[in-house]
Amino acid sequence: MKKLLATSICALPALMAMADEKKAPNVILLVADDLGYGDLSCYGADRVLTPNVDNLAAQGVRFTNAHAVAATSTPSRYSLLTGEYAWRRNGTDIARGDAGMIIRPECYTLADMFKSEGYTTAAVGKWHLGLGDKGAEQDWNAPLPMALGDIGFDYSYIMAATADRVPCVFIENGRVANYDPSAPIEVSYMTNFDGEPTGKDNPELLYNLKPSPNHGHDQSIVNGISRIGYMKGGGKALWKDENIADSIAAKAVAFIEKNRKNPFFMYLCTNDVHVPRFPHERFRGKNPMGLRGEAIMQFDWTVGQILKALKRLKLTDNTLIILTSDNGPVLDDGYMDRAVELVGSHTPAGPFRGGKYSAFEGGTAVPFIVCWPGHTPKGKVSDALVSHIDDFVSLGSLLGATLPKGTAPDSRNFLATWLGQEDTSRPFVVEQAADHTLSIFDGEWKYITPSNGSKVAWLTGIETGYLPAPQLYNLKTDNGERKNQAEAYPDEVRRLQGLLNKVKEKD
Repeated sequence: MKKLLATSICALPALMAMADEKKAPNVILLVADDLGYGDLSCYGADRVLTPNVDNLAAQGVRFTNAHAVAATSTPSRYSLLTGEYAWRRNGTDIARGDAGMIIRPECYTLADMFKSEGYTTAAVGKWHLGLGDKGAEQDWNAPLPMALGDIGFDYSYIMAATADRVPCVFIENGRVANYDPSAPIEVSYMTNFDGEPTGKDNPELLYNLKPSPNHGHDQSIVNGISRIGYMKGGGKALWKDENIADSIAAKAVAFIEKNRKNPFFMYLCTNDVHVPRFPHERFRGKNPMGLRGEAIMQFDWTVGQILKALKRLKLTDNTLIILTSDNGPVLDDGYMDRAVELVGSHTPAGPFRGGKYSAFEGGTAVPFIVCWPGHTPKGKVSDALVSHIDDFVSLGSLLGATLPKGTAPDSRNFLATWLGQEDTSRPFVVEQAADHTLSIFDGEWKYITPSNGSKVAWLTGIETGYLPAPQLYNLKTDNGERKNQAEAYPDEVRRLQGLLNKVKEKD
């Protein structure tokens, strides 16, 4: 099982002053969904304000050169929790709502590591990494035979996938929360259930949001919004989209309160900016960008709820918070919410080209803030090159953890950089686009492998960065990736090809 030969991670003595205090820090890994580099006011946004996130940045370190592992959700999150590049494993592409567990129980996870060090662990919010032993065979009316408790989480309150996919219920500790026995749940990603309306056939029932044409979000209807996939039943267990953020925040705060006297690790994943965007009424009409802008405000509100709870419980100084996003932004990703029409001068991906799905930097360049009062310098802005892949071993170093041999094979220790105590960059980052096109970036030069994929991601309007020829960009002088210099610098192409091949040979 998980107890393999062990390898120690040497903790940095200067960073382990907490050991002298005999109290390990709480750790919150706060992952937003589809939040772009340019979507926060501390990263330059001026058409939406994010005061709570800005406050976190003012108390910690804000990184300007941070990268998710992948430009889509499931592979990005897989890598965060395992320390392994998702492209090394089959079945890590964007998961259906009825996918089986992608991270298997024999895998030693980030949650396992914290649990082994005496932490109470939780996952709250978006999951999108599968549930149950086998896909499309879950019995949603009974306890799932395989769930997050099998991969290190003591407590979980999650969405099986995303808000645009069925089943539209929360799963708490492996079974449907608020289960309604009068409305047994059936789920299919193949065929509809007799008599069940769909967005395609019954648009008159879409009283909250309508799908964009041809995106596939026109199947079962829940809460006046059509989804991907077919679902029957649910009753009182069905979520209301406008209350999702409140539910996630309430469960997160409750977990903090319950474990205030013990060290805890919480993997907290918000849903707000992902489609369908349908924030609570209290945010409506308060942003010129409409629903997407209001969803960003709602995300910031959630951050505020967590910060208030920590302050009220006197846990602020002993809690390390890492705030980031799973991948880059997208405007029209399946619903007619006017995001494209109302974006105005706002640039969701900041200075970068592309967005979600893309091999260009907009796909994986993400906001990244680390705050641990008394341990991170206040208001530091770091341009060090960092990657999500390193959270496993870096946090293991913080704890002085011993990891089983083979655990987190791609993760490295950059804790001192993450805490702002030095500015050492990762030597390179590897990025994965939606069609598995890989890129490698060494802080100056970025190489994108050839691909025959479409130049635009489905119907989103996002440039994918796919070309059948090699691409090479100098991001120090061209962070918009406009001038392909592969022909002018063939030696750089060969060097980066060789470096990427060495990484891939570990597979």
